[in-house]
Amino acid sequence: MFIDNIKIYVKAGNGGDGAVAFHREKYVSAGGPDGGDGGRGGSIIFRVDESANTLLAFRYKRKFIAENGENGKGGKKHGKNGSDVIISVPPGTLIKDPESGRIIYDMAQSDEYVLCRGGRGGWGNRHFATPTRQIPRFAKSGTKGEEREVLLELKMLAEVGLIGFPNVGKSSILSEISSAKPKIANYHFTTLSPNLGVVSIGEGKGFLAADIPGLIEGASDGLGLGHAFLRHVDRCRLLLHVVDIAGTDGRDPLDDIDKIDTELMKYSPELATRPQIMVANKIDSVDPDSDVIAAFKAKCEKLGREYLFVSAYTGENLEELVALTKKALLDLPPLTVYETEYVPEDDAIDKSVGAKETFVRRENGKYYVEGEWLYNFMGQINFADYEQLNFFQRVLAKNGVFDMLREEGIEEGDTVNLYDFEFDFVY
Repeated sequence: MFIDNIKIYVKAGNGGDGAVAFHREKYVSAGGPDGGDGGRGGSIIFRVDESANTLLAFRYKRKFIAENGENGKGGKKHGKNGSDVIISVPPGTLIKDPESGRIIYDMAQSDEYVLCRGGRGGWGNRHFATPTRQIPRFAKSGTKGEEREVLLELKMLAEVGLIGFPNVGKSSILSEISSAKPKIANYHFTTLSPNLGVVSIGEGKGFLAADIPGLIEGASDGLGLGHAFLRHVDRCRLLLHVVDIAGTDGRDPLDDIDKIDTELMKYSPELATRPQIMVANKIDSVDPDSDVIAAFKAKCEKLGREYLFVSAYTGENLEELVALTKKALLDLPPLTVYETEYVPEDDAIDKSVGAKETFVRRENGKYYVEGEWLYNFMGQINFADYEQLNFFQRVLAKNGVFDMLREEGIEEGDTVNLYDFEFDFVY
């Protein structure tokens, strides 16, 4: 089974909490705070696997969660960092935002990419000791790891794509000019997924060619198999447009050219402008003086494309096809690498705007206050410590929480709930 488009969920590990601890040792008085820091949460890292050419590995596993960092310990002991999760993908995989469809990163650019970073570990209480606060009974909690859903879309890194109607001989040509061994048979849609092959051009060099499953009229609208695999020719620097010059299935080879060009244009106008070499296959079954040969030459000259008559069955002109392809690639721009299109909302706006968004609601006689900043802040407070509790109240007042409660109609003595921490409101 060939899978080239799939959605997964990823979550980096949370950072460990800092420890509240004090040094205790015989003959050592007033040892002071020695709480260690929490460990960093594991990150989600994508890595290119050169041996893979499908996303089949994600068919049954679509959730990836990294390890949390350990909490700090007494004796200034740092918590263990969480292990990273490495996700291997084929070269050419696009990581996209599923809602907007925008590209987050193209795995053709590098071998590794950190998508979600683990949360930072919190500081232990030893960091908060001052000359006037010598016994801090609070520490900082770790931050949450990043999480999100992403869409993985594979666009192969083939430099040359073989396109054309079903049963015109694309797989046969690929098998003869490379070491690829695609399934070959005399019926339509023998190829159900793109096949890749490395074509040697001597001196240890070569290019990657892909046999794209047969297009049909209406493929750009979702008919046949072509629509599902057109994305794999997006990166190709050169297209080998294969036609059955013998008209084995009763089709007109000249009409086939127009139909394939139309489908490419409908799918992507930019792709339709990609350089093409016209490859007339099955020349061994055509009379050299046939009118169809003259008509094919005239058609190619009108389109301004180079052409070649070949036979995958006898091997005629296949070496010339490789040489012509090699020559054409020398003058073409490099493989397409897609730029990042997606900008996280947190980076697109000023950090001060919306960073402390607060929500107040009344339910069953209680007033509930919620907000991401509030949740993270409460993890740093030791509510059993009078000094910390006063500091907590000052922060709530400074950020307008009490004013929002008054606007909602709260009265003295009503209960306020902040993530299960409750208190009675007092004017």
